[in-house]
Amino acid sequence: MKIAISGKGGVGKTTIMALLAEQLKRDGKEVLIIDADSSPHMAQTIGLAAPEKIVPIAEMKSLLIERSGKVEGSPFYNINPQVDDILARYMVETNGLRLMVLGAIEGGDKGCACAENTVLKRMLTKLLLSPSQVVLLDMEAGVEHLGRGTIAGVDHLLTVVIPTQSSIRTALKVKKLAEEVGIKSIRFVGNRVADEEDETFLSEGLGERPIAFFPDSPAIGKAERCGQPITGLVETVQPQIRQLMASLAG
Repeated sequence: MKIAISGKGGVGKTTIMALLAEQLKRDGKEVLIIDADSSPHMAQTIGLAAPEKIVPIAEMKSLLIERSGKVEGSPFYNINPQVDDILARYMVETNGLRLMVLGAIEGGDKGCACAENTVLKRMLTKLLLSPSQVVLLDMEAGVEHLGRGTIAGVDHLLTVVIPTQSSIRTALKVKKLAEEVGIKSIRFVGNRVADEEDETFLSEGLGERPIAFFPDSPAIGKAERCGQPITGLVETVQPQIRQLMASLAG
């Protein structure tokens, strides 16, 4: 199963993905997390030692340019670069969870360098096509920068939304973009939900009921503020995690 997660910045998508990864691991699944956010925090969230020392591959410009085969002053580069050794070299593991900190793949409107992005997209495609493991992709609020071919390997897109108008607007935009690139299963996940009023607000604003509603957990919030891993707190939201997983399996 390949699951991507998106949402407006600050809604807790990384937290929910880390909790989902931990539960899947406890259920006996081999789990790979790909952090493709422009501000990656998954390493700290799952308890990797010295997360500040990890450099996202997207920031390794010399490596990406070299691997793309691009020559300075030339418009040509390799559209099918070799990336297997990079994947092996920069994948890390902690507490039974594997992590690849890819960093953001920028869209064309951000002045991105096509040669470097070709290498990043090639890496992401190979990771998503892995048949033997559950792959969880933590990404920015959008999918159009990945392109149809890259995102085609995703089985489900989860968009995390909190009870605010701005979060709902972002979630609806993500859904529209995901439909345009051909993602079949697009689901909303509510977070920081206090009561039934919040559930109704989200359901009416989104035009459908989210597949799970996560509460605003004080324990998880404290762990995040202290820079501690939250994977050990999966029991505090186990009913919500189980509900989410059941919906994806159904």
